[in-house]
Amino acid sequence: MPVHRPGTARRSRLSPAGVLLAALSALSLLLTLPTAASADDDVPARGSARLGQGVIEHDGQGGLPTGGGAAQTEGVDVSSHQGNVAWSTLWNSGVKWAYVKATESTSYKNPYFAQQYNGSYNVGMIRGAYHFATPDTSSGASQANYFASGGGGWSRDGRTLPGALDIEWNPYGAACFGKSPSAMVSWIRDFLTTYKARTGRDAVIYTATSWWKQCTGNYSGFGASNPLWIARYDTGPGELPAGWGFQTMWQYTSSGPTVGDHNKFNGALDRVTALANG
Repeated sequence: MPVHRPGTARRSRLSPAGVLLAALSALSLLLTLPTAASADDDVPARGSARLGQGVIEHDGQGGLPTGGGAAQTEGVDVSSHQGNVAWSTLWNSGVKWAYVKATESTSYKNPYFAQQYNGSYNVGMIRGAYHFATPDTSSGASQANYFASGGGGWSRDGRTLPGALDIEWNPYGAACFGKSPSAMVSWIRDFLTTYKARTGRDAVIYTATSWWKQCTGNYSGFGASNPLWIARYDTGPGELPAGWGFQTMWQYTSSGPTVGDHNKFNGALDRVTALANG
């Protein structure tokens, strides 16, 4: 009987076919072992983007507003992440207006839109809809039409705010969606022009100053016609993008009660109604 002596190597008696099978088995095992997370693992599913998704990551988070000063009216913004919203609770806490995500690109509609959009209206709030822009997937005109037909319409009932364009960091890839500042400005203009032709209203622009500077070159041409909804999680709205002397709305936190995203309208409730009426 052969004896393996310590310190000597045992010769493999596998045939060439056996060696190949062993190699394939080892490769199969390696493919099934856990591996380090790739960059793609952090990319959210298409359609899941929401207002302010990139604010903390890119701009950080400071304190909360201290109150006082000019009158401001509390509002919230919601998307599918909130599911069915407790609108009565929000109303009783002093929230008087809301924006609801309606669409993204030309392929996504918020499945909770009806509960959120109608529910806020039914408790007495003034409400509007917003569109999350993805300028790398289709034209501004295509997305404006999709939005206007998918919940972003407007009527002069005193309770419906003009649609809002959510234009901010790309959660699915490069921050500026692969566009130069001039191409980004053209895309935004295409969206705004089409939306106004469809609804008769100038859309609200939601953005963050740092993104606007990076991705539009701090373009100043929309301030005269499009209300600004600024994103900044700190004690004040801070520096505004070029072209706007003041913000109409300010998203100041993503960690408020009941619904995380809370906002302040720059004026008393009658000014919210004025924006709704156009």
